[in-house]
Amino acid sequence: MGHQVKKLIWAIGLFICTVGTACAEIVAPDKLIESTVNEVIAVIKADKSIQEGDQQKTLALVDEKVLPHFDFERMTQLAVGKYWRRATPAQKQALANEFRNMLVRTYAKVFSVYRDQVIEVKSLKMFGDDESTVQTVISKPGTPDIPVNYELKKKPNGWKVFDIYIEGVSMVISYRGTFSSQIEENGIEGLIKLLSDKNTASITSSGKAEK
Repeated sequence: MGHQVKKLIWAIGLFICTVGTACAEIVAPDKLIESTVNEVIAVIKADKSIQEGDQQKTLALVDEKVLPHFDFERMTQLAVGKYWRRATPAQKQALANEFRNMLVRTYAKVFSVYRDQVIEVKSLKMFGDDESTVQTVISKPGTPDIPVNYELKKKPNGWKVFDIYIEGVSMVISYRGTFSSQIEENGIEGLIKLLSDKNTASITSSGKAEK
């Protein structure tokens, strides 16, 4: 996918260090990130098996700490773009499920990368009462800082992330070109199959690596 996309995926994975468990009450998005970062970093640093690439533990940690804070339907809609309107309800659900599974496994793979990076919340920008951008910076000694912005929408059950910008590049939009090409060539069902095949291949690969 190229150096920039690989760098993007690496940085995206560090988002797992900025969101934590579901809260009993809705807190400001920047406070949610700030208050949970230490907890998740502590888990990563303390668990050697996660650092060494234990897929079961990393997937479980992603499921517990990250997934509750994502709006996967909106993320998928943004990634699919104009073709989203053409999809049936069943196809939309299938696309969201496969996109979710792909992102989950991406995060799991990059857990072991975390060592001495530091995440600092820089600012919060509000757009009305229900949308916001949390600006953060990932710092690592000896390397340039990486700006990471989180786009969030306020839902009845809390703030949900629907896009992440790393160095000004949108995560979901970065997939749009590939998704559009696939739909043009093979239709929406073709995209669903592509994502499903990649997720299945990832599961198989992980299983072999663990043996």
